[in-house]
Amino acid sequence: MADWLACDRFLPSSDAVRFQDVSWAELEALDKKLAGTRARITYLDGALELTTLVAAEAEEQRKTLDLLVQAYLRREQIRFYGNGSTTIGVKELGARKEPDESYCLGQRKPIPDLAIEVTVGSGGIEVLEIYRRIGVQEVWFWEDGVIEVHALRSTGYELISQSELLPDLEIRSLEYHSRMADQYDAVNAFLASL
Repeated sequence: MADWLACDRFLPSSDAVRFQDVSWAELEALDKKLAGTRARITYLDGALELTTLVAAEAEEQRKTLDLLVQAYLRREQIRFYGNGSTTIGVKELGARKEPDESYCLGQRKPIPDLAIEVTVGSGGIEVLEIYRRIGVQEVWFWEDGVIEVHALRSTGYELISQSELLPDLEIRSLEYHSRMADQYDAVNAFLASL
């Protein structure tokens, strides 16, 4: 077992540390050790990135976006199952990630159709490669109030201007309402705009 795994030093809020040559067994041991903390693990081919959840502002942005997406899905009567930040990925893929939010559309599935990442800093691990291996159909990145939509293709992800899973959802409207200061007002204004 690696020496770093025995370390009891945890990261201050919004910091990230990256390790190389981490085995899946070490990943699982660290995951158990960090259970109940605000730490998140991203893993790809032996590279492990450990982050703590960031400031309350980023958490509020994540929740606002989640409330907006759920409001839209309910308004349009699209059956969905929110998975939150449930860990996805397996040893055989050499990849593992906890999306900020994720949703199965239509029915429950082992792999979500949509994953949302609220980006507040630059991570070192290629997140889209993790999602490609896992098979997530769309990944949205929210950063500073702007949403990038990536759709899975046979060659990897393609940056697109409109969601293919939710083609009637106006992404620019979602962005606008996600930047509103008050969550309650944001959801009500968003619903009124539909």
